[in-house]
Amino acid sequence: MNRRSLLFATLGLGSAAAAWQFWPDEGLWNPCRPLPLPEDIANHEMVREAWAGLDPVKVWDVHVHLFGVGGAGSRVWVNPAMRSVFHPFEFIHTQFYANAACLAGSGEEADRAYTTRLTTLQNGLAPGVRLMLLAMDYFYDESGNRVPSRTVFQVPNDYAAAVAAQHAGRFEWIASIHPYRADCVEALEWAIAHGARAVKWIPSAMGIDPASPACDRFYDALTRLDVPLLTHGGYEHPLIGSGTLQEFNNPLTLRRPLEHGVRMIVAHCASTGASIDTDQGVHGPEVENFALFTRLMDDPRYHGKLYGDIAALTESSRVGPLLRYVIQRRDWQDRLLNGSDYPLPGYLPGVSVKHLIDERFITAAQGQVLREIRLYNPLLFDFVLKRHMAAEGTRFASSVFQTAGFFNRAKMGSVR
Repeated sequence: MNRRSLLFATLGLGSAAAAWQFWPDEGLWNPCRPLPLPEDIANHEMVREAWAGLDPVKVWDVHVHLFGVGGAGSRVWVNPAMRSVFHPFEFIHTQFYANAACLAGSGEEADRAYTTRLTTLQNGLAPGVRLMLLAMDYFYDESGNRVPSRTVFQVPNDYAAAVAAQHAGRFEWIASIHPYRADCVEALEWAIAHGARAVKWIPSAMGIDPASPACDRFYDALTRLDVPLLTHGGYEHPLIGSGTLQEFNNPLTLRRPLEHGVRMIVAHCASTGASIDTDQGVHGPEVENFALFTRLMDDPRYHGKLYGDIAALTESSRVGPLLRYVIQRRDWQDRLLNGSDYPLPGYLPGVSVKHLIDERFITAAQGQVLREIRLYNPLLFDFVLKRHMAAEGTRFASSVFQTAGFFNRAKMGSVR
């Protein structure tokens, strides 16, 4: 990114920065220091302790975004607005996303560079750890028609499958299939036959109402094939007009797939924003999405069916009582799955180490080491941080990180 683009992005960030509760104490721009980690950091006691008690073969990062620009035959598609200075919010979002992934450009080699970067970061983790790559389907209307103009980006299932196959033993993949598609069941069967471990949705960005009867045949197929659904819950930053569909991210819309027997993972534990409490009627009061997610988690009917991932729970907007609550819910620990939300751990304003220290989740000495790790390997930073975070002496259980067993279709909802 040249100086002029950086200046534009920084100035344009004004309104977005105002929404942050804390100024990014580590700066706005990731310096992307070259790997491997210096030996004194790679072999630091904190890093060694983070892996203690875990079987790395069972450690799967369940939330890793696959991205590109359509080069090298990937057929990834990005809405032109995302790269246009005439759409400043989308443009800034894309620039910071690219920097978080340490992409130097946006040319034909960007797709290959993105996966190369992922493999390099994975090399810095314990041998055996796998990353679960997320595909992303188009926005579809209620008639099942593809709507590119309302799509933020699209990552084809066959591309995600090919990348995972090319790097077997490093990557797994998660399909993305819109349930309004006429061929949604056939697409699901293809994905499973080609190694997909789950299906990913972002309802507001894809135009999916999880409570719609139009999804029922897809839910029935997910249940029949024992395929879990990883779906975003809570507020999602609106891009390309998707802000008008935030109601689709209401956790209570997930009662319908749960009642069809679908195993659900709610991304981020629905930890942002508020939605109508439809349990009190269509004109019910607005309630924090996390409170609605908690209501579902505490409903005994959904034990063994409903789970949450902890991706992005270390972001500044979530650090505080919410994060403390999730860590201290010991009865939730075998229903939580770790995900990094990569490349977001590389977005420096997103996670404030200082704020984590101030809130006493980590010590100042731990924060110093974590800052160094992050500048080289944000995936390792995210992992080590979550393994060491504590709320009044309580940490996330080991089972939160040993997620592989959840995706074993032979043992539905197996305990890790």
